[in-house]
This record gives sequence, C-alpha cells and structure tokens, in this order.
Amino acid sequence: NPMLGHRGCRLGITLPELTTMQAEAIFEAAHKLYKENIKTKPEIMIPFISTEKEFINQKKLIDAVANKINKKYHHSLSYLVGTMIELPRACFIADKIAKHADFLSFGTNDLTQTTFGFSRDDVGSFLPHYLENNILKHDPFATLDHQGVGMLIKIAVKKARNVNPKIKIGICGEHGGDPCSIQFFCALKFDYVSCSPFRIPIAYLAVAQNNC
Repeated sequence: NPMLGHRGCRLGITLPELTTMQAEAIFEAAHKLYKENIKTKPEIMIPFISTEKEFINQKKLIDAVANKINKKYHHSLSYLVGTMIELPRACFIADKIAKHADFLSFGTNDLTQTTFGFSRDDVGSFLPHYLENNILKHDPFATLDHQGVGMLIKIAVKKARNVNPKIKIGICGEHGGDPCSIQFFCALKFDYVSCSPFRIPIAYLAVAQNNC
C-alpha cells in the first residue's frame, strides 16, 4: 500500500535536501513579507511521524535553515514547528513528541486509514456492504469513529497536554467539516479544525453550535 510507504517525514530523512529546500522557501517568503511590513509566523508541520527521533531529526534541519536565513536578513523570525499525528504509534507516544513540538494536528484521514487498516484507494469496493449490513453505522472517512480512532485521539491529547499544557492542538482532514466529528473535537477543547474549502460553511456552523 503506497499510502504507508516512502512518504512524509520518511522522504525528509532519506532526502534531507527536500526538507531543507521547503524550509528555505518558507523562511525566505516570510522574510520578504516582513520587509513589506506584513507580519507572519510560519507554522511548519512535519508529516507522518511515528517516532520521537523522526521529529527531532526533521526539526533540527528546519531550525538550522531558520538560523541561516535569520542571519542573512539580520532579523530573528518567529516560527512554530509541529507535527501531523496520522499513525496509531504517534498517539501512544504523543507525550514524547509534545516535549519538542509546538503543536499537534491530527490527520484524521490517514489516522482512520491506519487504524482500520482500510485503504482509501479501494474502500469503496466493500464499504457499502459494511453499511448495508450494519457492520459500520457510518463511513469512518466521513464521520469520525469515536470508539477506535477517537480513543486514540483522546489518549494522544491527554499525553501531550500532560507534558505541554499550552501545546496547540487541532485536526486536519475531512472530519473537520463534519458536525458530529466537530462536536467530538470541541469536547476535547481543540484549538482549531481544518477541512476542505467546500466544507467550511458547515464547519463554521457546527463550531458555533458547539460554542467552541
């Protein structure tokens, strides 16, 4: 399954020049905006983390680029480095990651895929039968599975906040535009939800209804 293959932070570790190049582009753009009196605070998210050392490896590259470009422009630019939580293992070691990360963003599309062992490439070939036979009540890629994926999220949030109470926590995925899922995130006091553009009006309404 290529969804579980050589991607995310794994690419940045095997080809560190990719991480360096992307970080340079972000910081160069931020400094140019600063010169135009436009304030920015980049938030760089390291994807597909499953170990603490993966995050540390990539963060060191990003910090090194930031220091180099700050010296170039004689200005210290403020930025955040966080991670996308997309794998069950990352949920269980969220406390270790949170010691080094400025924020956590749950990538619920992939977290659902890796928790169920479903591939989004072919789930449509059998999911209708699961729904028809009441094996699943909802499409787990549309409405968050509270018992499985949601439990992993709860574990991760608790672990992360225990070591870093001020850590910023959010969600990025189609669930960010689903009212039932947003209710779950609001109960956990998430800082933000992010979703695809066409779901934004629904997300705004759901957030307001839940007083988030």
